[in-house]
Amino acid sequence: MRISARTQYALTAMLALAAVDGPLRAGSIAVSQGIPRRFCDNILLQLRRSGLIHSQRGADGGYWLARPATEIALADVIRVTEGMEPAGRPLPRAAEPLAEIWAGLRDHEDRLLSAITLADVLRSSPRDGDRAAHRGSVRPHQGSRSTPVVTTRRAE
Repeated sequence: MRISARTQYALTAMLALAAVDGPLRAGSIAVSQGIPRRFCDNILLQLRRSGLIHSQRGADGGYWLARPATEIALADVIRVTEGMEPAGRPLPRAAEPLAEIWAGLRDHEDRLLSAITLADVLRSSPRDGDRAAHRGSVRPHQGSRSTPVVTTRRAE
């Protein structure tokens, strides 16, 4: 699976919104998360139109999550920015069995990303000195029974 810069920025913006109580301004999200401002504005508009976030203009305005972070899966955000992956093109006879493998892979990705919420990611974020010990760990929310735990570690 390839994740575009747009999707990475959208996930980053959603996590920034999930980490605070109350609205955040687009400029604040862009600066704090390193998202180009125009790109951030477009992404926030797309997320608002999809119903994942709300917005309000004015002195007390900004953006906030439309649902609790425990109810927004990574897959929800990815579907907004990437859309649904189309079925693959027909394969030649010798490669026909690959179609089933690719479909299974897409299903696995969708199940995994649907089981991990914004709240799960925030809970898995390392704090202070724990950064090296927990790098890349993601534990899905308690409601998912058969979702594997994803852990990757990078050498520092």
